[in-house]
Amino acid sequence: MRRTVLGILAALLMVASTSCSFSTKDPDYVPPAPLPPLEQLKQVPVTEQTSLAAGGDVTAFVTADHNIVCAMTSSRGGHLNLPYEANSYSDAANNKYAVVPVVHCELAAYTKPEADDIADDCAATGLGYLGGTVLLSPDKAVYGSCRSGVTQMESEFGPKGSRNGPVSKLRELAEGQNIERNGLRCSAYNQGVACGNVSGGVAFFVSRKGYQLVSDGGKTVRGNLKEPA
Repeated sequence: MRRTVLGILAALLMVASTSCSFSTKDPDYVPPAPLPPLEQLKQVPVTEQTSLAAGGDVTAFVTADHNIVCAMTSSRGGHLNLPYEANSYSDAANNKYAVVPVVHCELAAYTKPEADDIADDCAATGLGYLGGTVLLSPDKAVYGSCRSGVTQMESEFGPKGSRNGPVSKLRELAEGQNIERNGLRCSAYNQGVACGNVSGGVAFFVSRKGYQLVSDGGKTVRGNLKEPA
């Protein structure tokens, strides 16, 4: 009987030892490079947008590190419908303009625009063309804008931010998830955000480190992140 019990214990120990697995870090492993923005937007499944909605006409989200806020919204005559900044989108004077689907993003920490990507002289207003914002329309992406002072994102999550305001109340888009509205798609990945019109071959990627502006189906990439970010 004693031998039987010892045999059973030995068998159990053998099963236990063979069911355990141990992994060690491979010092030669090199993680794959992040996908280019358009490829990322094509491949990642789309998230339900209802949980991120900020209103009937806008879907807004913030990244997990609270460095980027984006609104999938609309523009009329250059006026944007933004849930986190005061704007004149609803003014009756804008009713004559066509409604265009757009994505607008703001960053708390960002790089300045490259000289070749400065899209406006600010109409001699004395305003500076600054980084920290990006706008996607169905046919192009533009980094930076004419403005003075800080954006709402900077005021909340910049170096001297309050950490309290409309951005702080938005839902997060998790790393690796996509969301789509009105034919435009966004993805939070690689510590940044990519948004694009996949069928039109236009996109951008933006992060703390820099930005990319993509056109011609991915053939043309501008900005200070020339390679996949």
